[in-house]
Amino acid sequence: MSDTTPCLRIGIPKGSLQETTQKLFVRAGYDLRISGRSYYPSIDDTEIQCILIRPQEMARYVAQGILDCAITGLDWILENDVEVEELADLRAPWPNYGVVRWVMASKEGSKFARVEDLQGGRIATEAVGMTRRFLARHGVQANVEFSWGATEVKPPILADAIVDVSETGASLRANNLRIMHVVLESTPRFISHRDALADGWKRDKIERVLMLLKGAIAAATRVLLSMNVPRAQLEQIIAILPALATPTISTLADPEWVDVSTVVEEKKVRELIPKLYQAGARGLIELPINKIVE
Repeated sequence: MSDTTPCLRIGIPKGSLQETTQKLFVRAGYDLRISGRSYYPSIDDTEIQCILIRPQEMARYVAQGILDCAITGLDWILENDVEVEELADLRAPWPNYGVVRWVMASKEGSKFARVEDLQGGRIATEAVGMTRRFLARHGVQANVEFSWGATEVKPPILADAIVDVSETGASLRANNLRIMHVVLESTPRFISHRDALADGWKRDKIERVLMLLKGAIAAATRVLLSMNVPRAQLEQIIAILPALATPTISTLADPEWVDVSTVVEEKKVRELIPKLYQAGARGLIELPINKIVE
């Protein structure tokens, strides 16, 4: 990339979000490749430079303008307490791209059942700023200590309570912990630096990239269902299709038949196909969809 080539610098989250983020870019049409030794993933777009950064730090680098835009969790945006532009919620039915909960938990049977019980107590967490603000909202003063890992094993000896990420609650149960409060529900967000949005070229590039990413997510749970339908049964077939479906109807060589194509939720296909076949549809085809841009 030459010095004169315009460039959009995108932060790719390292760690738990990394593999799914790479797959998201691939589904969006980009050949994004992450080497095990490099923090600069390659991408088949000469106008984009990718940098692999831990999501915990991402919002800070975007706020400083070192990165033009990035993907990181809402939790780390709030933890860094910086000013960035949130352009999209990228939650998707993929690993680590759903809703994650930050919960306050204490040992089963301990005296700490509510946040108010932690007045003057000790709390271990990786999200120190978020936890302190949560305590302040409840008028509680406590000693919040940064946890370097294995946070769930610290109560009751090393901490009175913890604030930690919990997706299923399995780790909490395994360590005999009970949830006191849900501190935050977080999802992946696409964020940008304000100056990048003020730059016409960068704003246009960001909007195009984001359109493709959102299109890939929109298609994640849907498929294209196509079938041949006798004209005499067309109304009956359309009545079976989901109410939100807007089928495309095309003529065939045989004037007594039409082709019907529509986008439906993948989980509904196994119920739809037998009903459609029974109603007279033939040649039913289910096809995957990479992107839906609405």
